[in-house]
Amino acid sequence: MKKVIIAMLAVMALVSCAGKGAASKAIVIYYSQLNSTKAVAEQIASKLDIPIVSIEPVVPYDDDFNATIQRGQKEMAGALPEIKPLNVKLEDYDVIFLGYPIWFGTYATPMMTFLKEANLAGKKIVPFCSFGSGGLNTSVNDLKKALPDSEILPGYGVRAARVDAIPAEIDYFLKSNGYLGGDFTPLPDFSAQAPATEEQKALFHAAVDSYGMIRAEAESVGVRDIPGGKEYFFTAREAMGGTIQVYVVDPDSGDPEFTQVLR
Repeated sequence: MKKVIIAMLAVMALVSCAGKGAASKAIVIYYSQLNSTKAVAEQIASKLDIPIVSIEPVVPYDDDFNATIQRGQKEMAGALPEIKPLNVKLEDYDVIFLGYPIWFGTYATPMMTFLKEANLAGKKIVPFCSFGSGGLNTSVNDLKKALPDSEILPGYGVRAARVDAIPAEIDYFLKSNGYLGGDFTPLPDFSAQAPATEEQKALFHAAVDSYGMIRAEAESVGVRDIPGGKEYFFTAREAMGGTIQVYVVDPDSGDPEFTQVLR
């Protein structure tokens, strides 16, 4: 715990310097295909008042989902995409907020190219991502393997379908992790997992049934109060076997929606 606190204080100091212009120590570097990750990147850069740079493939991706899947599969097999040179000196920065969409359960292939070409040894990396259902946790694990000489700090992920939630969530994320100063109210812990009631199972289905990639039945759940509603942490059994964990928010006004799936 002491090491975590020291690391967070160090990040706060570095980001603070960057925001005041005294020494550019932090930067946002991201790749975004359909603007969801871009929206997160711009919020972070604006909140912290730090530079922002986008990764651009030499050959842009087709906006068509199936075309991107087909190209991505080929690239994942070894032919990573070429990216344009970044107009930035990485050696000038100590903290890098690194953003990407989740493809195939991990960071998108243009980010793979960047990580392969860039020297990020000794940097503090703050990952953030957008996704269809989940992938922050698996991509962070992959980052740790790809960047053994970097320090991977707590990150942020958001469903592409929930871009309206980004401003409030980013503010809380930055403050609660010590990346940004200011007051915030810590969220309570979830209650212990307990068998899901019929009402809670119905809530689960209302949140996930419109998303075709989730076919599961809620088995147990933990609950906590959040500003403007409740949040549920479900453990569910998939139709094809296996267990997933699903976060669902149920606002006081509006329909329940899932925010992330852990596989």
